[in-house]
Amino acid sequence: MSIISYPGSPFPLGATWDGNGVNFALYAHNATGVELCLFDSMEAQQESAIIKMRERSYEVWHAYIPELKPGQLYGYRVNGPFEPLEGHRFNRNKLLIDPYAKAISGTINWHDSLYGYNFGHKDEDLSFNEKDSAPYIPKSVVVDPHFDWEGDKAPKIPYYKSIIYEAHVKGFTQLHPEIPEEIRGKYAAIGHPVTIKYLQEMGITAIELLPVHHFINDWTLQDKGLTNYWGYNTIGFFAPDVRYSSSGTLGQQVNEFKAMVKELHKAGIEVILDVVYNHTGEGNEKGPTLSFKGIDNASYYRLMEEDKRYYMDYTGTGNTLNANMPSVLRLIMDSLRYWILEMHIDGFRFDLASALARELHDVDRLSAFFDIIYQDPVISQVKLIAEPWDVGDGGYQVGNFPPGWSEWNGKYRDCMRDFWRGEESMLAEFANRFTGSSDLYMDDYRRPTASINFITAHDGFTLHDLVSYNEKHNLANGEDNNDGDDHNRSWNCGVEGPTEDQWIIDLRNRQKRNFLVTLFLSQGVPMLVAGDEMSRTQQGNNNAYCQDNEISWVDWAGADKELMEFSRKLIHLRKNHPVFRRRRWFQGQPIKGLGLEDIAWFTPNGQEMSGENWDEDHSKSLGIYLNGRGVHTLGPKGEVIIDDSFYVIFNAYHDSLIFQLPPEKYGAQWIVVIDTFRNLADDQGTLYNAGDSFHVEGRSVLVLKNHVHGTQMDNDE
Repeated sequence: MSIISYPGSPFPLGATWDGNGVNFALYAHNATGVELCLFDSMEAQQESAIIKMRERSYEVWHAYIPELKPGQLYGYRVNGPFEPLEGHRFNRNKLLIDPYAKAISGTINWHDSLYGYNFGHKDEDLSFNEKDSAPYIPKSVVVDPHFDWEGDKAPKIPYYKSIIYEAHVKGFTQLHPEIPEEIRGKYAAIGHPVTIKYLQEMGITAIELLPVHHFINDWTLQDKGLTNYWGYNTIGFFAPDVRYSSSGTLGQQVNEFKAMVKELHKAGIEVILDVVYNHTGEGNEKGPTLSFKGIDNASYYRLMEEDKRYYMDYTGTGNTLNANMPSVLRLIMDSLRYWILEMHIDGFRFDLASALARELHDVDRLSAFFDIIYQDPVISQVKLIAEPWDVGDGGYQVGNFPPGWSEWNGKYRDCMRDFWRGEESMLAEFANRFTGSSDLYMDDYRRPTASINFITAHDGFTLHDLVSYNEKHNLANGEDNNDGDDHNRSWNCGVEGPTEDQWIIDLRNRQKRNFLVTLFLSQGVPMLVAGDEMSRTQQGNNNAYCQDNEISWVDWAGADKELMEFSRKLIHLRKNHPVFRRRRWFQGQPIKGLGLEDIAWFTPNGQEMSGENWDEDHSKSLGIYLNGRGVHTLGPKGEVIIDDSFYVIFNAYHDSLIFQLPPEKYGAQWIVVIDTFRNLADDQGTLYNAGDSFHVEGRSVLVLKNHVHGTQMDNDE
């Protein structure tokens, strides 16, 4: 096949169709030659044309091919030294995925030709594999970037109004009976009216999707009949994964993803992506050669300084992307900008974000990664959420990310789990976490919304399992139950796993409600895991990363409708009352003209807590007064925000206690709006007067609202 080739341009990187042809550009600093390979079909065993890219500018190889169109399949073969001891693993026999591919045509068909070395060779990864990998690797796809967004606008929901819902594209919709079967588990299902209606009714403002960047399903998992379900194994940072496409594999997946985002935006729901820029799916020196490793291994990955044959591994996956290199930083920033500008994404949650911040071995909060994002006019304006840890030394960095970032607050999760399972000495930390974790975020001028509060996440027990299991039950993963965290801070309420004991069932249900109330009434940004509001179980599996089946999928048919309704009312209570979603820190000082604090803490006997009360190890119960006139912020038109006042009683003690309401100056009459013991979540509860005493059941939460309304000027909406 005769192909005309022009010099083309080094930028933009990737394959860019301009209506007349396609420009190809590939960064490969240490390469000695690059060949562009074109394929006629996904089934083709070998390329139909090979174009030697003779132009090289700024360490970028480039060529322009006229008359090529969207849907064209391609890959690269890259020449250079095969010197693993020096960090170079070039091998022309390996067809490579374009790091900037906007779409990838399929999934890997595992074969030993995908590895740069020979299995079983005495020299292991120092040996050289001459087998052609082209028949077994998915091809990159040229895409048409045009899409009718119909005037789509980002919802731009401020953090303090956000309710984040962490979900898996497939797992959330795969079993939904009202979604057409042909699109279940696909992008189209997330954008389906049934899904959107559910999210709206629940009060969700942002859906945070587990990784959708094209990822690798490990050969070892495939051999066990398992799969990399979560997707934390990226190979294409620009390409929406083809497995979630119901419309096609030659670029149609891009438009289906865009259509999903457009429909969610129409409903006022933001889309946040869980992104994995800390490593790739190529693993360590024993891993396959699929893209970066064969294009320029020494540039893309962090290698051991003393022996470049081996990789620095701060991620637990075998490799770490080298975000210290300008070319890798550019890749990450280009990817982020692409998802914002072209795919209309509203924010990102960065997996193992500490790994991106490492300068040499240490985590440096002022690394180039953060500096570049801080000054970027596009990326700095969306939601940036860090998972503030990695697996290396010093990698636990909760509270240490710079202004502009929010963080998954692991200390919030641990504290609230310990509080409700009855650990000692929890009151002081509980108070700190409940009010937004000022000890972590206030000193660098961040707000309470820097704290992304969560009780559970995709990694670990579901909410139902958190109150049903003391131990992990991961045998289905095929690792003899050795995988997953051993320290879950869970409590099974007396019996491990399923039980018919109604007393334990009632206690577990109450504990679930306790956790949910704590989460949604805490200052900060709440994150709920899909299915927790309906008692989804993973049967005690706390590491279901490889379970693409009913263990991980949301069971809509078996949903706990009572808990769903309780959760819905609870979320709307938060949304309707700015006192639960403050933009500024509590000051704990009298409000001018009232003589009352914006927040006050009480012992069960109705007395304000003193210093010694916080130090009592056995104390597991308290009352919290939230002053509706102490919100301290103005509405969008400069109006003073005034809300109802609330009195929240937490009783984590195992037995009922007598609580006395505070004096009349805090409120003359109070009505119960939430009672986790009685499964109540509305304003039809009992009415109490100031100073009244009453029993509060063990392990329960009571939320009371001041029954006498002031001039309520919120609505802050």
